[in-house]
Amino acid sequence: MEPITLSLDQARRVAVAAQGLNRPRIDGPRTMRHVQGVIDRLGVFQIDSVNVLARAHLLPLFSRLGPYDTDLMDRATASGRHARRVGRSAAADRRLVESWAHVAAYVPPAAWPLLAFRRRRFAQEYDWGELDGVRLPDAPQVQEVHSLVAAEGPLSASQIHDRFVSEGRSVRRKRGTWWDWSTEKRVVEHLFFTGEVVSAGRNTQFERLYDLPERVLPASALVDVPEADAKRALLELGARAHGIGVARCIKDYYRLKGPVADRTLADLVDEGVLLPARVEGGSEQWFLHRDAARPRRVAGQALLAPFDPLVWERKRLERLFRMRYRIGIYTPAAQRVDGYYVLPFLEDSQLTARVDLKADRAAGVLRVQSAHAEPSVTADTPARLAAELGAMARWLGLEGVTVEAKGSLSPALHAAMAGAMAGAETRDN
Repeated sequence: MEPITLSLDQARRVAVAAQGLNRPRIDGPRTMRHVQGVIDRLGVFQIDSVNVLARAHLLPLFSRLGPYDTDLMDRATASGRHARRVGRSAAADRRLVESWAHVAAYVPPAAWPLLAFRRRRFAQEYDWGELDGVRLPDAPQVQEVHSLVAAEGPLSASQIHDRFVSEGRSVRRKRGTWWDWSTEKRVVEHLFFTGEVVSAGRNTQFERLYDLPERVLPASALVDVPEADAKRALLELGARAHGIGVARCIKDYYRLKGPVADRTLADLVDEGVLLPARVEGGSEQWFLHRDAARPRRVAGQALLAPFDPLVWERKRLERLFRMRYRIGIYTPAAQRVDGYYVLPFLEDSQLTARVDLKADRAAGVLRVQSAHAEPSVTADTPARLAAELGAMARWLGLEGVTVEAKGSLSPALHAAMAGAMAGAETRDN
């Protein structure tokens, strides 16, 4: 089959549209129906403990929906004040569950059985260490913790630990490894990674609440899927979410590797699910999902979280958008170039800026600690970025935005932000 040839801007528009970032956001209240639409489109919401701005899994929804009630995501994940719901009715209503997908992530329940091969690998190949000289998977504490979760779940690791302490059982911490986890935390994490227990949600401290799969997941998720079929489904989901990508980034969406993934991707090409493509400016083999939209223009704007699926695969990002992007959270402070928690700014089909953001909750402001222009910056970028920052600040419950004097875009953004805030005050009066 002769490859489809796309210009660089055409390929960018495909990628942006596949991620639901190609049009202005809706007006009016955001509902669970809108949240479900993003869940269906993305399929993965990465989880990360850094909360300098907002929890990582909350930000992709803001990028696509604008200011929304985060209680909707708590309901979808059964977290926060919704965390104690148990039973089959709650399982049937579940929209997201934790799993090791791209990395630690929320996925729809339908993806749970597709990732069973990874849980089996954790059970069979991972070195879980020892407890009292016994391989952890064979230690008696495993059954004890499992029985406690079965009897009283959902429970956090700290609740399980406290129960064992209250009953006078020996509790050991192995310092220097396992993040100084208690024995009970190590055991319940083993059960979680191997699928014998699942996360029923997170409490207000963002701790997992462990329970049995049959009490958390709908019956449709408690099925066996052959590994080859599972990888085929995951590869197609990754290709659909990307719209266009090389083999590496399609496989990376769910971190698939090895010859089975390679053969399965080739099968998808043979079946016409993936269409060979070329993107101007390079000789790489790209693949376009047959259902990918190819809009003539896109019109939207969004701040993209460091863990947003559009920016996961850095080589793809650099190739399509000409942005060399690094977050900063994994880099020593003295070596950071752009800052700690850096978000690219999407303006239509271009990434035009990078901003290092911090929600200073004590001062009640969103701090722009640096703002850098990309070569694709436009005359409209400062005003559009200022509007986006204002919307984010209001969504986070902050009273304003401060722009620090660092980065090539900072002076223009500071002026645009001042104008935007003055305009808001005039409207309020």
